[in-house]
Amino acid sequence: MSQALYPLTFQPIFKDRVWGGRKLEQLYGKALPPRTPIGESWEITDRPEGVSIITNGPLAGRDLRWLMEHHAKELLGDSQPCAGRFPLLVKILDAQEELSLQVHPPPHKAAELHGDPKTEMWYVADATPDADLFVGLRRGATRAEFEQRLGDGSVAECFHRIAVKRGDSMFLPSGRVHALGAGSLIFEIQQNSDTTYRVFDWNRLGLDGKPRELHIPQALAAIDFDDFEPALAPSEWQQAGPGEWRRLADCPLFSVDLIRLCTPDEILLGGNKASVLAVTEGQLAVSFSHSTINLMPGEFCVVPASCTGTTLLTTGETVFLKAIAN
Repeated sequence: MSQALYPLTFQPIFKDRVWGGRKLEQLYGKALPPRTPIGESWEITDRPEGVSIITNGPLAGRDLRWLMEHHAKELLGDSQPCAGRFPLLVKILDAQEELSLQVHPPPHKAAELHGDPKTEMWYVADATPDADLFVGLRRGATRAEFEQRLGDGSVAECFHRIAVKRGDSMFLPSGRVHALGAGSLIFEIQQNSDTTYRVFDWNRLGLDGKPRELHIPQALAAIDFDDFEPALAPSEWQQAGPGEWRRLADCPLFSVDLIRLCTPDEILLGGNKASVLAVTEGQLAVSFSHSTINLMPGEFCVVPASCTGTTLLTTGETVFLKAIAN
């Protein structure tokens, strides 16, 4: 007999990074391995480098790969898989130092570069007063200048740099050069891919004491050199039912809304696509059939497409992301 699906929570997978820190422990109480700079928490992943394990309900101990192999239709509904895998990869990034200046290949270049395209979005969940992003090119920067500055180590001067604060969001189509600056903690929702071409890594050494690999020819082939000074997602809130919402991303791969509920409120989830919920402030109860899970800040769940009628309940001001896989 088929196991009926329900809203699912997963065990995070922590990745040490030379630019990481301990903010995931300080802000969200995540049990990080000791004495290690943790840069990434892979919250929902169906990748060869890490697969999320279910932590709640009758399917606890199974993983997302097993779900895709045995319950893909119930899980995804009308959402499209990504090369047979769950379509989204969801992370939290803790950038205590700048990430490498990098790019992901666009679809029309990915195959020839032997990589996978990756479109993503960032939501700034926490930021120091001087936090910033590197996104796209400074207006007027040319490919010739970019290559010349690669040679002398000043290529960061070609990037558009933008200050960010908590609540800001940036959409990053594949082909857009980018990097997190120091001081931000980001919720990242992306296409299920992990192809990254590093352009410049600040002349630093990795955790193994060696320079990290750069991918200059691939990056130059992948970069959109007509992508100048992209803007943050609109900051205005729209009224919708009991709360307010902001559309942060809307592309053929996924859509992401930020939702804010200010009083005890209830939302009914509809549609026939897989969705991901991520709480940034407050507390969100996710109820379906006879089960309820309570999500705190920094916690995530997947609502399978088959779970029509899932109810979201809040008792006070709550802010959360709702991502839908297209």
